[in-house]
Amino acid sequence: MPTRPLVLGYHGCGQRVAETIVLRKVDLHESKNDYDWLGHGIYFWEENQSRAQEWALEETGREGSELKLPAVLGAVIDFGNCLNLIDSDALSLVKRTYEYYLQICAEAGRESCENTGPEFRARFLDCAVLNLLHKSIEEEGAQPFDTVRGFFTEGEPLYEGAGLRARDHVQICVRNPECIIGCFLPRE
Repeated sequence: MPTRPLVLGYHGCGQRVAETIVLRKVDLHESKNDYDWLGHGIYFWEENQSRAQEWALEETGREGSELKLPAVLGAVIDFGNCLNLIDSDALSLVKRTYEYYLQICAEAGRESCENTGPEFRARFLDCAVLNLLHKSIEEEGAQPFDTVRGFFTEGEPLYEGAGLRARDHVQICVRNPECIIGCFLPRE
């Protein structure tokens, strides 16, 4: 029985993928892009079905996309051992890992990765640092993080002088698929 609160996460995908996952014919696959915002894992928008739908619609319009019919997959998620990047201690751990990452790059004589694009949409540096953090924890034999949770500012300001933006969101990266209690097709 989970000891932490459960949350709803929403994953933008294709209709066929959503239906086959709900029918348990396939499992969700981990994203392993070098630019993933929170490192490798299965991505969800926390409590934000609309944002998942927006992403799926945008993806169908992207050149070369395999996604043809946009859909949203809902999931009930137990955070488990969560690297919660809304917590100051977790942010300190990531900062220390970044310093270690720079040391490794310097010793190897190679350039560090950089986040690129508008609003740092391609997060090569963040992905490298978070993947190193998980690898280091694994090598130390410490308890691995099951999930990573982060808040992101994105999009145009809501109004002149606003600190809030049109696409601000909380993202969840599930590293341990056992934390996904179940999946469903949400109502529109």
